[in-house]
Amino acid sequence: MRGTSLDKYVKYSQMNPKTKIKLARKLRRTMTDAEQKLWYRLRGRRLNAHKFRRQVPIDRYIVDFLCESAKLIVELDGGQHGEMLEQDDIRTKALQHFGYHVIRFWNNDVFENIDGVLQGILDEINLRG
Repeated sequence: MRGTSLDKYVKYSQMNPKTKIKLARKLRRTMTDAEQKLWYRLRGRRLNAHKFRRQVPIDRYIVDFLCESAKLIVELDGGQHGEMLEQDDIRTKALQHFGYHVIRFWNNDVFENIDGVLQGILDEINLRG
């Protein structure tokens, strides 16, 4: 698990690009259980041959998962996100400004309905492709 629930919401705009890359690498090594479970199903083009990357720096944020060809960002949210709706909205709008579409799933959905999560991701890819 990550050190704090706010790690991915820290603003990175003042951070040196090399430092951002180091942080993204650290986040890849310390993924949450939900991120690990979803990554296992996305990695290596396992989801209908779509390429995904994990913990990708985009502007001042590091996103959970990115399908560049569909300009789709997949974010997983834990229980703390019920209290962070405003920050999530700001983050989503900033990423949309760069042409990305952001979809969010609760960690609980990954554990209880991984097939539904994967279908939701595929549906978004098909809408965007």
